Amino acid sequence: MAVSGRDMMGGLAKGLSIIEAFSAERPKLSISEAAEIAQLDRATARRCLLTLAELGYAAYDGKFFTVTPKVLRLGTGCLASMPLPRIVQPFLDQLSEDIGQSTSVSILDDTEIVYVARAAQRRVMSIALMPGSRLPAYCTSMGRVLLASLSLEDRRAFLERSDIVARTPMTLTDINALMAEIEETATRGHAMIDQEVEIGLRSLAVPLKSARGKTIAALNVGVAASAASMQDLVERYLPALGAVQGELKGLLV
Repeated sequence: MAVSGRDMMGGLAKGLSIIEAFSAERPKLSISEAAEIAQLDRATARRCLLTLAELGYAAYDGKFFTVTPKVLRLGTGCLASMPLPRIVQPFLDQLSEDIGQSTSVSILDDTEIVYVARAAQRRVMSIALMPGSRLPAYCTSMGRVLLASLSLEDRRAFLERSDIVARTPMTLTDINALMAEIEETATRGHAMIDQEVEIGLRSLAVPLKSARGKTIAALNVGVAASAASMQDLVERYLPALGAVQGELKGLLV
């Protein structure tokens, strides 16, 4: 639905852009940093941050702002109302128990994946992942599975507007190489990532599809690189991921 300019609340939009500036990689922001990320002038960013602090959504130490747990209220209701997390969580819990590894489900949101459900066995990344966590789509196994469901034209457009950086020496950053890898993912039906997000982490993902064949989300397992080679990763865990993929196919719309 198109909204006219007079119906838009500019202040609310700016405040939300400031909240979105915080991430796992950027948990603490100065006023200038927040302004740059949110693409606002410094005075506006300062007012937004001070308002968030006054309302308890942010904390301020005199130099840096951090969001507080209260900000989770903004997303908890949304996640709780979404049927997908409720449907997949029991399957994730059982899968994680069966294979002894952490498993996750995510969806695509602009150029990032958003975790909507997770069952953690052990921590394999330096950042703590949980429902609501975000990572770039271009370098994650779940992201590539989700991108594989798009048309060739949409994949390229997606990559061209993504902030593609080398998170590790192994990260693919060339758009043509990424296009080829995503096409290979579409052909084989699963994505494999070897330490492109973080050194020491390998992951495997499959799409979760509706009964009509539409990709709804992605399911993955992440393991320490020291625990399994890429070949081992596929041989050990792809059958279990595929079984859950099959079980969920008739439940997702």
